[in-house]
Amino acid sequence: MEFSLHRLRGAFALKAILTVALVALGDLLFFQKGFHGGAFGFYGLTMLAALALARPAVMGHIRPAAVLCLAALYAVAMAYSASPLPWTLFWIAAGFATLMPRTADFDDGWRWFQRLMFHGLVSLLGPIPDIGRRAAARARRGSAAGGLQRLLHVVILPIAGSLLFLGLFAAANPIIEGWLASFSTPRMDGRLFFRIALWLVLVWLAWSLMRPHMARHLLGTFDGRGDVHIPGVSPASVTLSLLVFNLLFLMQNAMDAAWLWGLVPLPDGMTLAAYAHRGAYPLIATALLAALFVLVALRPRSTTAGIRSVRVLVALWIAQNLFLVFNAALRTIDYVEAYSLTVLRISALLWMGLVALGLVLVLWRMLADKSAAWLINTNLAAAGMLLTVVCFVDLGAVAAQWNLRHAREVDGDGAVLDLCYLDELGGSALLPLIELEQRELPDELRERVHNTRLMVHYRLIDDVNQGGWDWLSQHRLAEAKQQLGRKIGRRLPEGEYSCSGELLERYIPSVPASSAPIAAETAAPALTGGVDR
Repeated sequence: MEFSLHRLRGAFALKAILTVALVALGDLLFFQKGFHGGAFGFYGLTMLAALALARPAVMGHIRPAAVLCLAALYAVAMAYSASPLPWTLFWIAAGFATLMPRTADFDDGWRWFQRLMFHGLVSLLGPIPDIGRRAAARARRGSAAGGLQRLLHVVILPIAGSLLFLGLFAAANPIIEGWLASFSTPRMDGRLFFRIALWLVLVWLAWSLMRPHMARHLLGTFDGRGDVHIPGVSPASVTLSLLVFNLLFLMQNAMDAAWLWGLVPLPDGMTLAAYAHRGAYPLIATALLAALFVLVALRPRSTTAGIRSVRVLVALWIAQNLFLVFNAALRTIDYVEAYSLTVLRISALLWMGLVALGLVLVLWRMLADKSAAWLINTNLAAAGMLLTVVCFVDLGAVAAQWNLRHAREVDGDGAVLDLCYLDELGGSALLPLIELEQRELPDELRERVHNTRLMVHYRLIDDVNQGGWDWLSQHRLAEAKQQLGRKIGRRLPEGEYSCSGELLERYIPSVPASSAPIAAETAAPALTGGVDR
């Protein structure tokens, strides 16, 4: 029979072959070589290539092909700096790519959330459902007897008979008995168990791309337009609520403007840092509740939303919410200046930006008569673009650089330098620590910075040498070598130094107790003029 790759593409056999190949590659990378980190990115690119080969429909349409390229971008992000964020985005994009050829069009994020969840849950079973369906289909066509059943009918008798006679021969012949005893099954130790578990996970991941599962029934996205009866919600109650809400928000915003901008001194016992830290997150929750109120009570095409005075009050209230979010961000910035910048606080500021954009979109939806699907899609698109950028930005390095340049010990104006947090950031803090170490610092601080840098430096070297390579880690080590030359420094003894670079008390050398009396005896003659008694 003439072999044709074109006929094989998309066939069940090709998908099975590619799955086995991906499992073998994963076993080589993650088990035999012990790679992790950036290796996930290269493995992701290989999976996408297998998907394009096994399912030609993915590359045959512009939209799934574009999403496949987006998934490849996230795979590159994993190779650049391995973290859970690009890994999650990679699988979302890969799921979109493999499911899109079976959908007529991209409808909305809510329906796609259901499709991805159903696909992921059904894929947990791996190829078992597909094998069962193929066996049932062959049985219906009457071809099963010529397949596996026919093979079993042929081999079962010789296998059973041979095992029986071999057992009898072993009982009569000690040489055969010893020969059989030399065969042993592999011991199920922890390493073998991990390897089998890895194979199962790799089969599940690969097969989920090769054989997508579409949900037949989806919960529709509510349109969110027109009148709907909600007890207690009427044009009069909504108008009164908006009036009261605007007054309350005006009071809060005026207090924030007065205190955060330094127009009025804070009450006695209240610091700016305490005021800033206390209110940032509740204010964001307030803005989210305001958006929910507009979505529920002021639906496009509803009677209430059509009243001009109500629309003006809503626009004013949304504007006040935006000012509230701005003040929440200002509170966070003030708190950072009083203490320090962390990855969590950077993430909070980015989240506040998304909340502000969401408020604008909620208002525009009401004014422009947009559907709920439009609101969901635009918010998801904005969040997706932001997260894609974050995949290629080292927030830990941003936080470390800011903290070192604004530390009180450096410029005398910022927060106290938190070396323990820099140690927690790991490789992200390596280059900023080297920059700080090369500045003019007090001897005690210089030693602690040097020790912290050594601990971070050697942990990163060990991680890369043990399979945790990614491009960003390699770049950090190369840049560190260029700045330090061969003066990296000796590795510190494990467990003898704290995260802030200080020698732990139990390792500080002390003078033996027996030496004190000897010193006293030798010093006594000098004090008494050397008189012997």
